[in-house]
Amino acid sequence: MQQEAVDAVLSGLKKAGVSVACYLPDSLLEELYPALDADPDIRTIQVTNEGEGAAICGGVFLSGKRAVLVMENSGLRASVEHLARMGLGAGIPVIMIMSHRGDLGENNWWAVPHGITMEPVLKALRVPYRIVRSADEVERAVTDAFTWSYTAYYHSAVVLSGETVR
Repeated sequence: MQQEAVDAVLSGLKKAGVSVACYLPDSLLEELYPALDADPDIRTIQVTNEGEGAAICGGVFLSGKRAVLVMENSGLRASVEHLARMGLGAGIPVIMIMSHRGDLGENNWWAVPHGITMEPVLKALRVPYRIVRSADEVERAVTDAFTWSYTAYYHSAVVLSGETVR
């Protein structure tokens, strides 16, 4: 991941008032995790699966604070039940920052299904998303996602792709 994109994610999270970041590490965002861990204003929680991360982010919302779920887009499929119950059932938003595995240019066969299923799953859950391919768009995408989700009481996603993660 580009350092400029890492800095933009952190800046966007701070502007959005995020105090907790849940994550399950993946290789495309590997430079982001140490930066999150080192930030004194953001508490990080490593999770064992993305559904657990979504649930923790929902709990953080109920406490009056703001959280983000950082994951590979494959984690979207792992968190569908939690997202559906919280978003569709209870109006508890989870804001996700995902790497875009399986996008054009992907060189790992196992990641292609992640790209094929990501957008249909987001659409099935009615989750608005923005695919960001340039570091100069990252901060705005993050702050826009939080603004929208806290207005709508629903999930949103920022998908980091292209030069931001390669």
